[in-house]
Amino acid sequence: MNILFTCAGRRTYLLKYFKENLSEGDKIVATDMSLTAPALQVADMKLQVPAVYDSEYVNIMLRICEEQRIDALFSLNDLELPILAENKARFEAIGVKVVVSDPKVIDIAFDKYKTAQWIESLGLTAPKTYVCLEDCKKALASGEITFPLFMKPRWGSGSIGLESIADMEELNIYYNLLMKKIKRTILATVSVGDEYIMIQEKLTGSEFGLDVMNDLNGKNVGVSVKQKLAMRSGETDKAITRNLPEVREIGRKIGENLGHIGNLDVDIMQKANGDYCVLELNPRFGGGFPFSYEAGVNLPLAIIKWLKGEEVDPQMLVPECGRMFSKNDYLMEIK
Repeated sequence: MNILFTCAGRRTYLLKYFKENLSEGDKIVATDMSLTAPALQVADMKLQVPAVYDSEYVNIMLRICEEQRIDALFSLNDLELPILAENKARFEAIGVKVVVSDPKVIDIAFDKYKTAQWIESLGLTAPKTYVCLEDCKKALASGEITFPLFMKPRWGSGSIGLESIADMEELNIYYNLLMKKIKRTILATVSVGDEYIMIQEKLTGSEFGLDVMNDLNGKNVGVSVKQKLAMRSGETDKAITRNLPEVREIGRKIGENLGHIGNLDVDIMQKANGDYCVLELNPRFGGGFPFSYEAGVNLPLAIIKWLKGEEVDPQMLVPECGRMFSKNDYLMEIK
């Protein structure tokens, strides 16, 4: 089996996890815009490709899949997910299983305003959210929300453009500044209409990351709950696995209704009153997945088995609770 990871970047751990579970003779291929990307150094074959919005990007990826005899493809970049979702049929026509959810799923997760609306349609709680500056100001005037607030691109990735807003002066300044920044970046390419910016109530409390796991047919098969203890550059830096049935049930409900395939990275905040609020959905392996894997959740092996048409023991997707891990930096030689 040959597996391709696109936009591999710094996800060195994920390529290693799959390599640990592949058989002798199987191959990991990785692509990135730069051949010095850390994750490429652990691949069996590394290839440089253009930006995902290059007009020839999909054709280049199709050619790589044919030349490298790729069986399955994973994307590790939010901005690439809509492109691959729209072109799944072209890859599958040459025998490549694209482990990316359907366009409807990607759209719900990628558009953070739609995420909040969809979460509430399930009877779950999302932060109060506004995409119109004037609507936000009216909500502030009526007391519906209060400062501080969060501001971020409606279509974005990770913590790019995230701002904490303390008062009305900052609201006006940062709104105009962020709008200018977005129009100068790749985010303008993925944004729709003129409501580029999303403003949300800023919540405080315990934060949790979920790995909501579905099989390749979109059936929910497991949920791993981790309490975030420290963050760094928008990613979980330290976490501990927790046995929280109520939070697991939220993940199960999301997984069953969304029908994504593979992993869904979910961010949840427990508010001061004890209620849980769903912040974000990311339909891919996220930066918090290592905390699940190291606690016994072997989703890479499960996916490999599903690709081969083999049965998967549900217990291999159940974490050992109470395991705490922390990321640390180390140097990798670039060859």
